[in-house]
Amino acid sequence: MQILVTGGAGFIGSNVTKKLLERGDSVVCVDEFNDYYSPKIKELNVAQFADNPNFTLYRGSITDYEFLKTVFEKENIQRVVHAAARAGVRPSIENPFIYEDTNVKGTLNLLHLAKEFKIENFVLFSSSSVYGNSSKVPFSENEVVDCPISPYAATKKATELLGYTYHHLYHLNVNVVRPFTVYGPGGRPDMFPFLATKLIDEGLEVKRFGDGSTRRDYTFIDDLVDGVVAALDTILGYEIFNLGNSNTVELNYFISTVEKILGKNANIKEYPMQPGDVLITNADLTKSRKLLGYNPKVKIEEGMSIFIKWYQENKNLY
Repeated sequence: MQILVTGGAGFIGSNVTKKLLERGDSVVCVDEFNDYYSPKIKELNVAQFADNPNFTLYRGSITDYEFLKTVFEKENIQRVVHAAARAGVRPSIENPFIYEDTNVKGTLNLLHLAKEFKIENFVLFSSSSVYGNSSKVPFSENEVVDCPISPYAATKKATELLGYTYHHLYHLNVNVVRPFTVYGPGGRPDMFPFLATKLIDEGLEVKRFGDGSTRRDYTFIDDLVDGVVAALDTILGYEIFNLGNSNTVELNYFISTVEKILGKNANIKEYPMQPGDVLITNADLTKSRKLLGYNPKVKIEEGMSIFIKWYQENKNLY
């Protein structure tokens, strides 16, 4: 198939691209290479595809409708993986406007073009952040998520609603995926698995927000990609899927795991919980297992060992 991957130079997008190319699909990548984190990292992510005749790169923003329209006109796109977004809870509180522009307007542009060009299936990336501080654990896709606690989460909820609207009005097939804290080789440098590894490795202060009892559902990148590709291959009308690991890890245990693998002690300093932070994330995978055959395998100890090995080999690039 000919597949459009937005945000294809990012951590998740480039790994999805790699998987699709390996199985013989053609990938059209759209990415603006913004400076949320170093564009050099994104350049490295796509450099591995430079000599692949089935890979085409377009540099531009999903907020630019005419640019996107040109891509759809030039390329015979059959399906879409929409991973491009402004990510991060705390930065969205500082600058909500860029999140609304990229996440909401950008997604609307893509949904409208998908309708116009009769795209077979559209995978829309949402986030586990839409669950907010839900007390219903594990989080189920059937839960009403009308109480986001950050602008980032609010924009992701908005994209889910837009996806449903385009399914209802135009019968566009949309599978929404809600990833839970994705990590692994090449992971985003602003996320805690990367930050904790770097800070402990360099003997610098590790900021621990709260007493360390918060829990996260960490998802290894290979498991996440398997779920995304399954969502791309499965046409269901409109559905929402959790893509997590379904095993929560306490923050203190996570830090101790990194310490053990590195063989170094963390210099921890405690700070108050931050606005927008949640106490726990935990994915109910019943639906994803049943309809997508999703079956995450990598536990945190194995996943962080793989990540830290990669980090030690590549830290000079960061």
